[in-house]
Amino acid sequence: MVLEETPPSAGCDDAPRLILASKSPRRRELLRQIGLAAEVRSADVDESPAPGEVPADYVLRIALAKARALRAALGTGAAARLVLAADTAVICDDRILGKPADAAEAARMLALLSARTHQVLTGVALLGAAERTAVSSTRVRLRAISAAEAAAYWASGEPQDKAGGYALQGLGAVFVERLEGSWSGVVGLPLLETTQLLAAEGLPLLSAD
Repeated sequence: MVLEETPPSAGCDDAPRLILASKSPRRRELLRQIGLAAEVRSADVDESPAPGEVPADYVLRIALAKARALRAALGTGAAARLVLAADTAVICDDRILGKPADAAEAARMLALLSARTHQVLTGVALLGAAERTAVSSTRVRLRAISAAEAAAYWASGEPQDKAGGYALQGLGAVFVERLEGSWSGVVGLPLLETTQLLAAEGLPLLSAD
């Protein structure tokens, strides 16, 4: 099922060339940060990991599935458009940590990540003249987190829709000791890899024209 988030422009000439296949306001804001306008839609796909699936393969598969689902739903209307999708996963002890279902699961996730370094992977897929993909990998170290802090953090409402149960761009930043890699990748859309894919499809961020 494809859900429309931002209505398309009335005239084709006025419509953004880029379509972001995501419900995440964070990804839209990251694009706006670098001056890119996108029509925002989302495609619901099954995000369950396959048995034995390597995490990097998982985030790429889900990102591609989102982009392909949206392009298929748009049909011929997407022929001259670029469809961008991404998927982010938090990895610890070779486990893919998704969005916590409740306070108890969120507490377990933060206890697992507490005083440790974990990996955040974001797969990016761009469909244009070709299917182009990239993966961003970042190492994040969290400080020790007490059970009381985890409970208070859940009560803030922030971690309820966040992979791994925390948000780097929000209150969860108070837990982060250091980061090696892409800040924007942890938030949900690695801007370096994304702009490289867009440039390959003829949409450079910085141009002399």
